[in-house]
Amino acid sequence: MTSPSPPSSGPAPTTPVPAPPLPIAPGQQSAHCLPDLAAALLTALTSLADRPVPHLPDAPSLAGYGARVMDLALAGLEPTTHGAYLAAWRQRLLPTLGTIPIDRLTPGTIDRAVHHWAAGGHRESAIKNTLAVLARITRQAARDGWLTQPPQALKGWQRLYLDTEDALTEPRGLALPDFTTLRRLADALTAAAHHHYPSWGQAVIFAACTGARIGEVSGIRVRDIDRHHWIWNARRQTTPAPGGLADKATKGKRARPVPIIEPLRPLVTARIAAVHGTPDARLFTGPSGGRITTAGLRRATHWDDVTRHLGHEHLRRHDLRHTALTWMADAGIPLHVLQHIAGHRSITTTQRYLHPSIRHLTTAGQTITDYLSGDCHPVPGRPQRW
Repeated sequence: MTSPSPPSSGPAPTTPVPAPPLPIAPGQQSAHCLPDLAAALLTALTSLADRPVPHLPDAPSLAGYGARVMDLALAGLEPTTHGAYLAAWRQRLLPTLGTIPIDRLTPGTIDRAVHHWAAGGHRESAIKNTLAVLARITRQAARDGWLTQPPQALKGWQRLYLDTEDALTEPRGLALPDFTTLRRLADALTAAAHHHYPSWGQAVIFAACTGARIGEVSGIRVRDIDRHHWIWNARRQTTPAPGGLADKATKGKRARPVPIIEPLRPLVTARIAAVHGTPDARLFTGPSGGRITTAGLRRATHWDDVTRHLGHEHLRRHDLRHTALTWMADAGIPLHVLQHIAGHRSITTTQRYLHPSIRHLTTAGQTITDYLSGDCHPVPGRPQRW
C-alpha cells in the first residue's frame, strides 16, 4: 500500500492578484484624460451657443414705472405727506425726468434737474419732497432689478438757496426790530385785505409774539389756551392734504407750552369772545370761517406789496417766527427754555437766535459742561479732570 505524501512546508500556490492603481491626486490627472476633458468642455460651450438668447425688455420710463409702483413706493406715509409727494411727482418729476428710462437715472441727471428746479423758483421744501419721492421710486426699481442700486442721495444742493434763505445761518437778521414795527405791519396788512378782515393782522401779531408757524396758528382751538396761566399748548398744525387742508401734529410731533405775553392777552381774549368761548372753535379763521394758510395770508393781504411799501421786501411769513424767537433770546430767556418753546430738537438750532456775544459765552459754558461730564477727551499732557 502506498503511503500518503507528506504535507509541503511552503504555502499553497495561488493566482497572483494585481495591485490596485495608485490614487491620482486632484490636479494630477494623467495626460491621456486632458483631450477628453477638452472635448467635453467644447461640447458644452457649443450647446450653450446654439441656444437662443432671451430677449431682455427695454427699461420702462420713469413715468411708466412710477405709475405702476407708486402705491407701493408711498406705502406707510401720512396722508399729508402722501399728498405732498404726489404733487412733487406731478409738478416736477414728470415734466423734467418722466421720459428718461428708469435704468438711465444717474446722479448727474438728477443733479441737473435740481439746478433746473432751483433756477425756476421752486422752494427748497418743494425740492426736498421731490427728491424724497424719487428716492422711494428708485429704491423700488433696485428691488425689481432695473437698477443695481439706487442713485446716491445728492448733497450740498441746499447751498443754491443760501443767498435768499439767510435763516439757514443767521435768522436774527430776518426779525422785525420791535413791537411798534410789528403793529404797523399788522395794521397795513389788515387795511389791504378785502373788507379789512381783522383776523389776518391778529394772526400775524400772534405768530410774531409766540414763535408759531402760520399752520400752527391755524390749528389753535380755544381749549388750547390756558387763561389761568396764560399758556398756549401748541398741539396741531394745518397742512395741505389730498382733497384739501387737514390738521395734524406739530412739526416735532410733540405738544409744547408757549407763554402768551401780556401785550397779546387782550387780542386772545377778544378772539375767544368772538367765538363765544366754544372749546373746539378755532381761534383764527379766514373770512369764510375756514382754515388759514401761509399762501392764503399772502394773497388775501397783498403781502408782497405791503411789505415792500414798508421797507421789508424780503420779509416772509415764516420770519414772524424768527422775530419771536429773536426777541425771546434778547430778553434773556435761558437757552434750554427757548429750545422748549421753539420745539427745536437740537439746541444748536436754538443757539442761532442768540446775540453773537452771548452765543460765544453759552458755547464756552457748554464746552466746559461737556468736559466735566466726560463727553470731551482731555488733551494729552494736561491735568485730568476731577
